[in-house]
Amino acid sequence: MKVFRARRLSILLRGQRSICLTAILSACFCAFPLTVFAWLYPEHRDITVLAIQMLEPEQRSSLDELWAQARLGHEARLCDQLTDTTQGLNPTCIDYVAWPAIAGDHSCSASEMLTEILDASWILHVAKVGADLNSNLERAVRRDQHINAIRRSDINFLRADPLYATRARSNDAHFLLARPNVDVSLDSYLRLALGPSVELNSIATYSWYHARALADAALIANGHLSGATRARTALAVLANEAFALHFLEDSFASGHVTGNWGNTSMRMGTHDYYSEHGVEVTTWTGNRFVTLGDAYMRPEDEKRTASAVRDSLAQIVRALDGKVQVGLPSETTVPIEPGTFNACEELKISTPVVKGPDVETLVPVIAETPMPALGDVPGQLPRFRSELGPFVGVSAAVLGNVLGGGFGSNQDGASVIGGLEATFRVGLGLEGILDQSSDGLAFVGVGFRQDGPAQGTANIAGRGALNLQLRAPFWLIPGDLVIAGPVLGLTSPKTLQKMAVQSGNGGLIPWQAGIATRIGRFQFMLGREVSVSFYRLDTHHPILQLTPGVPPIGQTLVAVKSLQVDFPFLEYRPFRTFSRNQSSDVVVQPYIGFDEPTESVVISPAGAPKPALHTILVTGIRVAFDWRYYVK
Repeated sequence: MKVFRARRLSILLRGQRSICLTAILSACFCAFPLTVFAWLYPEHRDITVLAIQMLEPEQRSSLDELWAQARLGHEARLCDQLTDTTQGLNPTCIDYVAWPAIAGDHSCSASEMLTEILDASWILHVAKVGADLNSNLERAVRRDQHINAIRRSDINFLRADPLYATRARSNDAHFLLARPNVDVSLDSYLRLALGPSVELNSIATYSWYHARALADAALIANGHLSGATRARTALAVLANEAFALHFLEDSFASGHVTGNWGNTSMRMGTHDYYSEHGVEVTTWTGNRFVTLGDAYMRPEDEKRTASAVRDSLAQIVRALDGKVQVGLPSETTVPIEPGTFNACEELKISTPVVKGPDVETLVPVIAETPMPALGDVPGQLPRFRSELGPFVGVSAAVLGNVLGGGFGSNQDGASVIGGLEATFRVGLGLEGILDQSSDGLAFVGVGFRQDGPAQGTANIAGRGALNLQLRAPFWLIPGDLVIAGPVLGLTSPKTLQKMAVQSGNGGLIPWQAGIATRIGRFQFMLGREVSVSFYRLDTHHPILQLTPGVPPIGQTLVAVKSLQVDFPFLEYRPFRTFSRNQSSDVVVQPYIGFDEPTESVVISPAGAPKPALHTILVTGIRVAFDWRYYVK
């Protein structure tokens, strides 16, 4: 499952462990894991289903036999068949084709994956969310329906999987290593990708686990294992291979062919663009085609990926027959256990992935994968940026207010006021940290607001105000992440990560997640943003107030200083544009609030007492043009 695109967001690029707006927000937003995995849970499952269907009958029979051995003692959790086509929307067991979907995205090693599959109470809920997502994507005919289906699934995955939001630190393991030049051959590329000095990548992760699956299968072929040890070894073979297959399948996703270098924002944006729009690729064997990415898999993408998965599984069958030997140091260790290499935490593989002579065993499968995009060299593909990182910006808005009365006791009728607002902002873009509905945007803004005279009973002259704005996501109650950030950042970073990601995706009760529609994006946001306007004490534009018993005719001119606080409760964005370093959009925000008088001075008649002033209830709408420039 792709958690961030980003949901999705992420390439998982680099986990951003400290996002601090200390001087701006007086708080620290820490440890947002920016997560972008490849194919979605049901896409991984469908690829593996098709791959098993493509096996020769005798190969399928060998895998069925291995599965039967592995199920011994786990019959209640593991389905009868490798592929259970009768599960529907409420799976009651885990079949083998679900294992590659659980690998990598819901677990960090084959050992952890197997423990979760056999023992975790929540794993069946994960399978159910995956089935629901598959059904919802099949029914989605418009882009907004597609986005909302992914939004709902990501929220449900967060609820089902306790570590879904916090598991990843580095996500290079899901991406192909960028080619250094156009002349690199498969042999030289493998030496580079499988070497100990480069960043972790999908080919290295696949090779590490597939080679161990082959070595474990060779032990079974020797025929010297007892019943219990043989069953445990069968589990290790299947677990290592399933974990390997996840990364082999990822290697065919367009976003993971292209978004494989650059800073977090650039990798995420490039990943998202090519996942949706596709890219022309060429395999190492010379086949050319267009491939799409996670959440956009087509039948032809599924078939090409499944062909490579079939060939990988066929190698496992050959190893079970004693026809493939991979010389790994651990091959004589009994009992055999699934691999523990942590694809979420490790940045590199410190030892050679596969011994030199054994690389040839892997070549036929790896040769079917697309050649990765070029790195930061001439001829590179166009790059795209996500709205992630620190920014400066401006917002210009038109305001319309309806006042539920005036400051005076006799001004109880409704009035309307129009106004203009201009704000300079500094903040942190965290939009799309999990999927396209995510919104972790945080900023502070300082500007000026100018209101026209009230039309109605309020009797308020035109006036200006200093305006301050603050926006920050929250987990359960407004401001909780700001308060909890510095404490949890030191004491429990994983807890803070989970809170932060959930905050960006609508909070613990995800009622503030963005909702895509045909006409734009809506988001409920009460408590997420506040605007405070400090109206000055303007003695040149006094307000006429009623003061009983004071001439002339019981009226007094009063200068009023007040504080207006507005709380937007809904946000609508009809469109948005984004370039490599700046974004612009139109934002419509209805809001509620109050205008509280804080100071008053009598202008005339001299000596008149100050009239009693009242708080005004305010409802209004802000239509703003929002522009941001991302500084890195």
